[in-house]
Amino acid sequence: MSVTDERPASDEPAPGAPRRRSRAARNGAIAVGVVLVALIALLATRGTDEPASTRIMGQAAPDFTGQTLDGASFRLSAHRGEWVLVNFFATWCVPCRIEHPELDRFVKAHVDDPVQVVSIAWDDQPAKLREFFAEEGGDWPVIPADTGTTGLDYGITGVPETYIVAPSGQVVARFEDGVTADGLDAVIEKGGGMAVASGP
Repeated sequence: MSVTDERPASDEPAPGAPRRRSRAARNGAIAVGVVLVALIALLATRGTDEPASTRIMGQAAPDFTGQTLDGASFRLSAHRGEWVLVNFFATWCVPCRIEHPELDRFVKAHVDDPVQVVSIAWDDQPAKLREFFAEEGGDWPVIPADTGTTGLDYGITGVPETYIVAPSGQVVARFEDGVTADGLDAVIEKGGGMAVASGP
């Protein structure tokens, strides 16, 4: 007659099980560590998240070329030695319409000075631009179609935005939400002192 041991099975893990769990935990921790190191390395090499509009202050103005409404070619770097206002605008933009007479007044006040204004239309149509300038006045180069890269290079976040480029080619001021002739003159009178302005 055989006797069967009917003692309940033990709840304790089989030999070696704790070691397997410990090894799995250690491998998991190593994997997390590797991911963290990779993430830190990525953040360290990715560069700054600072907006381009801030980064270019005090730096050489991004050069650009474009065909104007009258069919001429405008290249920023060809105006080295002059003060240049790079104005991003649109005819459908209310603040742009408000600042327009100020730009016109500024241009007329500096007709004999080494000052150049160039406007770059943002999401607008040549016919609308011609109509706008015919009605509102203004006689300076207007680039009717931005490829998108110029706006990205300058880091614009909306219109209007105006950048002042000193005769050295350095960006010395940025105006958001509109300009005034007096505000533009103030920057130039400083001889290129660093300035950022918001609004008229």
